[in-house]
Amino acid sequence: MAPHPFTIPNFRFYWLARLSTTLGQMAMVIVIGWQVYDIARETMSVREAAFQLGLIGVAQFLPLLILSLYAGWIADRIDRRWIARGAVALEAFCALSLFWLTYTDAVTLPALFGIAALLGVARAFASPALGALAPNLVPKAVLPTAIALSALSWQTGSVIGPALGGYLYAAMDWLPYAVSGGLFLFALLMLFLIGPVPPPARNASGSPWAQMIDGLHYVRRNRLVLGAISLDLFAVLLGGATAMLPVYARDILQVGSEGLGHLRAAPAIGAVTIAAFFAWRPLKTNVGVKMLAAVVVFGLATAVFGLSAPLLLPILGPSAIGHDLAPAVLLALLALFVLGAADMVSVYVRQSLIQLYTPDEMRGRVGAVSTLFISGSNELGEAESGFLAAAIGPVAAVVGGGIGAILVTILWAKLFPELRRARTFEPPANLEIPPREMTT
Repeated sequence: MAPHPFTIPNFRFYWLARLSTTLGQMAMVIVIGWQVYDIARETMSVREAAFQLGLIGVAQFLPLLILSLYAGWIADRIDRRWIARGAVALEAFCALSLFWLTYTDAVTLPALFGIAALLGVARAFASPALGALAPNLVPKAVLPTAIALSALSWQTGSVIGPALGGYLYAAMDWLPYAVSGGLFLFALLMLFLIGPVPPPARNASGSPWAQMIDGLHYVRRNRLVLGAISLDLFAVLLGGATAMLPVYARDILQVGSEGLGHLRAAPAIGAVTIAAFFAWRPLKTNVGVKMLAAVVVFGLATAVFGLSAPLLLPILGPSAIGHDLAPAVLLALLALFVLGAADMVSVYVRQSLIQLYTPDEMRGRVGAVSTLFISGSNELGEAESGFLAAAIGPVAAVVGGGIGAILVTILWAKLFPELRRARTFEPPANLEIPPREMTT
């Protein structure tokens, strides 16, 4: 009988490192977004400040776009533990830098944009290295459980991190960055405690650039993996509502920085609930159809969140504006909870398919492609939401994005019948890397 992942010391250290890193990231990201919007609103309108939120998404995505393929190639060639350690050390530097700038009242929009870009550099290297490292720590028989537990650590950090950042910021504006710096240093210690792991196989041939492109080539040839990754890209790109949370917290629902923490934690609470359930009872049947259905629910919940205040204001009356929006806030929190739960189903299925359908010697490069797609959906989704909100308003941007996510899912179900036909996570026997195509 295969051991439970938590009985393996290396996996426990890995799990704690990922939890601490996520706590630090989420506490920082929510405060960075709030500070950008808050500073911008001192001199700008709501739409102009929302545009700045879009730019912060671009600042985080550009390093990932430039570095992801190289980072994935590196993760398939050298010790993945050292890559993760270096990336987390850079995140600690970013947190402590923002702590000092905020503590000395020297934080500015350019400083926030610059450090957001540095965080993008750290994520470009951390994501493929950590994603490729996890399967090396546990037997293949318990990998789906390990994936669910890894997702649980990420989602637990996502639950506590935003609320932690909001509450700490409400107490002292520099405090969330100081705590995040400590969390990154703890994560770095856990990564150093992970013992030796099997090095990645080096069966690749050709120039370094050709080997980097192999990750894209593999994803393109494996239609099941391509369909799962690209569905997440376009659904979250269109339906990502989290970029608008500072706008909703300050100007629509009017709940301030503490309420922002609640709003940001709500989808993660839904996600961690599902991740905990899958850790106890892994998904085994009709995984593709369940993923497609979950993305439809994600789109519906996004639209309901966008309409939370507009739907209830006619009932509450004009006097509710600025006084008693509690019913609208509760509806928004419920919609975000459902949104996160549905997204976790998609994340669980997608990550399981990627890890189990990818040979170990390709996991770094395929993980880098996955990171690029996921970051495209998250950071570019934030940019898209910010720019669209600047053009048509935040409510229309969120609602339209939710409807767009539903339409994309319907289209993907037709374009990628492999997703509908995916019954289990069992990969084909003798999984091999497709031969590299000849180029001229």
